[in-house]
Amino acid sequence: MANQELTFGEDEFIVSKTDLKGKITYGNALFIKMSGYTEHELMHKPHNILRHEEMPAVVFKLLWSRIQTGKEIFAYVKNKTKNGDYYWVFAHVTPSFDAGRQISNYHSVRRKPTQKALDAIKPLYAALLQKEKSGGIAASEAALNQILKDKGMSYDEFILSL
Repeated sequence: MANQELTFGEDEFIVSKTDLKGKITYGNALFIKMSGYTEHELMHKPHNILRHEEMPAVVFKLLWSRIQTGKEIFAYVKNKTKNGDYYWVFAHVTPSFDAGRQISNYHSVRRKPTQKALDAIKPLYAALLQKEKSGGIAASEAALNQILKDKGMSYDEFILSL
């Protein structure tokens, strides 16, 4: 039965690496298990194979703009499994650098989000998704920026306060 929420332990971590184009180059056992795919099915596939349709694109726009400039980001992400189930993660995504300080790949460690954080994120993402459907990613981004301005917080301050 698809569309069931999956969870994992508070002491467990989902880890993956991608190349510069977002294709999966590594996934730990929990990453593979939670995805519902085999390791072979995941390797060298775009990481967005796990993208849930209820995730606002503005979150990924922010994520990619941040990591491509060499900065880390924290984000709450709803992932979709092979059979249509889903699971929430609190992701810490970082670029990795080679000896010449060029970005060589991206690394993500995900942990189980708190219920308190999800209680704040779910309605926010639903609102951003609505804005996106009616006005595109620019409308979603404007809405997110307004929410942050109203809270008097940066994106990072908001996410880390949850």
